[in-house]
Amino acid sequence: MERQYHILIVEDDKEIRDGIEIYLRNQGYQVYKAANGKEGLEIIAGNEIHLAIVDIMMPVMDGVTMLMKLRMQEHEFPVIMLSAKSEEVDKIMGLNMGADDYVTKPFTPLELLARVNSHLRRYSKYLSAVNDEKRNDHIHTIGGLELNEDTVEVTVDGEPVKLTPMEFKIVQLLIKNPGRVFSADEIYERIWNEKAVNTDTIMVHVRNIREKIEIDPKNPKYLKVVWGVGYKIERQ
Repeated sequence: MERQYHILIVEDDKEIRDGIEIYLRNQGYQVYKAANGKEGLEIIAGNEIHLAIVDIMMPVMDGVTMLMKLRMQEHEFPVIMLSAKSEEVDKIMGLNMGADDYVTKPFTPLELLARVNSHLRRYSKYLSAVNDEKRNDHIHTIGGLELNEDTVEVTVDGEPVKLTPMEFKIVQLLIKNPGRVFSADEIYERIWNEKAVNTDTIMVHVRNIREKIEIDPKNPKYLKVVWGVGYKIERQ
């Protein structure tokens, strides 16, 4: 399902504000409107915004001040500045504060729409990359072995493997630190959150994990013993 983008128009001239809204709604965008920077920031605080069109000269709070505040709040969506002035100083000031584009009044609706569509395409790619990165942070893969922290699932070559909660935690610890050797004591203390007393249980868990994830448990591909030191999941 295609995402519906939310666009904020911050413009003190009602006629211009309503005119831009009509064109954007006809393109399928959801539109929010504000008459000054203060109102604009209040809308941003309560709603997901994907792009803002912001006039520079406004009462209460001007567009440059609003832009500076929203960038300080780490909002990263694109901002297109509007201005009745054509002086370069205005343009440079707006862009230096974190604006992505600049349109001088009077402008044609088609020109503004082209800029909006272009910036949303770019922002959409950025959002996809960020979301992929977040997802990948919770999925750990070594060769054909994959552990998903979100779904608490382990697969080997795409086939699901049923692990007990403790087995899952051991695999999770090792796969997140590929190549690093953990002693039985360290595994015990990290998983059980208490001082290691009887680490024989770790040996039993490791044996069971191998039976489930290895094609040949006696010649393991993933979960390996470093004799006299501990256990590791080998980098592939």
